Amino acid sequence: MSKGYKTIRQRCEASFTEKKSEFIGYLCPVTTEQEAIDFLNEIRAMHRKATHNCYAYILRDNNIARHSDDGEPGGTAGVPIYDALAKNSLTDIACVVTRYFGGILLGAGGLVRAYSKATVMAVENADIVNMEIADSIKITVDYSLYGTVNSLLSENEVMIRDSVFSDNVVIYADVKEEITKGLIEKITDKCNGKVETEVLSSGFREF
Repeated sequence: MSKGYKTIRQRCEASFTEKKSEFIGYLCPVTTEQEAIDFLNEIRAMHRKATHNCYAYILRDNNIARHSDDGEPGGTAGVPIYDALAKNSLTDIACVVTRYFGGILLGAGGLVRAYSKATVMAVENADIVNMEIADSIKITVDYSLYGTVNSLLSENEVMIRDSVFSDNVVIYADVKEEITKGLIEKITDKCNGKVETEVLSSGFREF
């Protein structure tokens, strides 16, 4: 069975102040280490006067995971950021937490809680998506059988992307790979063969 994963749809952020120190958590979807580094450098450039720009990123590509305390005491920033992402089962994601020091020391425990909180708050603001290996299929059917096909699609784990109504009805949908064959057979059977189905492409799709 294909293994899916969770990531975020787009960038997001969250911020809070703890004992006069401002913490800003930034999240970005990434698919390569270079994209993660580019995002980190972008945030660093945006906050050149910040005391710290700590980060973590997790990638499916080669199972890469990196994190950095960026000058904070060892283990108080990068690891909490990474842990917050991992506990939410997120991958293909980068997080940078920017800190502007407010003059009051937080201590190791306080730093761990603050960097974790900034990451969790950003995750809570994120649009999280489930990605699954799926087949993009095209179904062409007569209007008289459209209801039958539509009901079958609704009963299964199918994401209908578009329906075009012209001489016939053409449905474009994404179907989880493990059920594609069985679903096409069921549709063909219910329509007594009066339907055309075509697998257009395969890959990770949003569900």
